[in-house]
Amino acid sequence: MRNRLSQLRMLMVVPIFWATTALAGTPDMSSDEKAATIAALNNTLKAHYAFPDTARKIAPVLQEHLKKGDYDLATTKEEFAARLTEDLVKTSGDLHFVVGADPEWVAESRADGDSALDSKMQKEELAKAEEANFGFDEVSRLDGNIGYIRFSYFADPQLAYETAASAMRFVGNTDAVIIDLRYNNGGYLEMAQFLASYFFPTKKDQLLFDYYYNEDGKRIERGQWVLPGLPGKRMADKPVYILTSTTSFSSAEWFSYAMKKLGRATLIGEQTAGGAHPVDRKVVNNDFFVQVPIGQIRDPVDHGDFEGVGVQPDIRSPSIQALALAHKLALENLAKTNDAKRAEFAWLLPVLTANIKRPTIDAGVIQNAVGKYEGRQIVLENGTLFCIWRNRFRVALEPVDSNLFAVEGVFDFRYRLNVQRGKVMSLERVNKDGSVQTYKRLD
Repeated sequence: MRNRLSQLRMLMVVPIFWATTALAGTPDMSSDEKAATIAALNNTLKAHYAFPDTARKIAPVLQEHLKKGDYDLATTKEEFAARLTEDLVKTSGDLHFVVGADPEWVAESRADGDSALDSKMQKEELAKAEEANFGFDEVSRLDGNIGYIRFSYFADPQLAYETAASAMRFVGNTDAVIIDLRYNNGGYLEMAQFLASYFFPTKKDQLLFDYYYNEDGKRIERGQWVLPGLPGKRMADKPVYILTSTTSFSSAEWFSYAMKKLGRATLIGEQTAGGAHPVDRKVVNNDFFVQVPIGQIRDPVDHGDFEGVGVQPDIRSPSIQALALAHKLALENLAKTNDAKRAEFAWLLPVLTANIKRPTIDAGVIQNAVGKYEGRQIVLENGTLFCIWRNRFRVALEPVDSNLFAVEGVFDFRYRLNVQRGKVMSLERVNKDGSVQTYKRLD
């Protein structure tokens, strides 16, 4: 059942709008066909939806829409599927619902059974996943030795094991880790288990997720625990910061929720979408399927979930500013107990602060900075200052204060404008060690 549930979770990666695209050439649907499809859909929900009370509320709503002619303008199967999806989500409040028109999938599902179908789906999934690097969009080391991982979905660990392990190895020697889930749509819960396991010791068993789901009329209960063996080093004592937004969904939410509940991460950003249920794709009739929630997941501490509510961050921030805020907070916390980090934090503070809120720079000062200095020249192009030396080297200057500028690609010095009575008199190179080199203005 392990592989089966993985497949269920992956279906949540498919965006809601996936079912709304009408394909040219699809035959129109008659009223009778729509009525038969709604009847079959209601039967499917009754058999598989994890919340029977809600399923009973859905059926009369769909029937009323049909009776009132609300589906008359949906002439193709795809358009009808899109309307059904909207009404299922609106009536239930469950964002996991998706109705799709795919006769080929239905036929294969009925004819081949799970094993053949799974094999075909895995091959298609692998090709797409490899092209997308299994969702891992960025892995880097930020200033101050802070690890950063951003990925757009939780890939199947059977396919993405090496890529995920490489990402974790990369941040293994950093002093803190930021995991960016702001734009992560969910996926395999087993990948969430794999990644979370790096941040817990193996001295005692630790439950991460506890859940049940319905399969072939049976209730199956499972728990996912911290894995005992991992490639690379564990980071059980390393500070972890998780970035969230309103588009963080499903497994991304569960990863954040469990890490927060277990005291292993600080969540920064916005409240998440609120999709907590495991799902599966079920046949409706010869033409349609429905992605339907078939169970419920519970957290390992309070045995609750966040369905329809979302996960609350520890520190609220507009999602667009969450990374800069987490970076600043990570260094600030490290600086409290580490003298070397304290000096580094003081050096980086102007840049970190500027990344959170861009400084307002007087346009007159920017214009006055343009000119020739000893061994340097400052030019202004499209609103950006550039420093040129030896008539060859050229880097952009990024404002971090009213007269202080970070240098593109450089960590250990910055440039400061020496302004007197509104005129820039010299250019100063401010080094990380506190020393200053002055370049007098020549024009």
